[in-house]
Amino acid sequence: MHSEPQTPPARPAGEPGRARALLSTADFRLIRTALGDYAKSLDDEHELACVKALYHRLGTYA
Repeated sequence: MHSEPQTPPARPAGEPGRARALLSTADFRLIRTALGDYAKSLDDEHELACVKALYHRLGTYA
């Protein structure tokens, strides 16, 4: 039995194509490193909490 290659379904007219990645894994590592250094200089607890949360989220992508 020979099967034909699957072709992706046509998207409706006017619909955008698939989005491309904006940042690479290396970009996430660089941003995470910069945030870590920035966090060391913060005195504001609220700002530090926000930076720590972002630092953690970026770590899940690397």
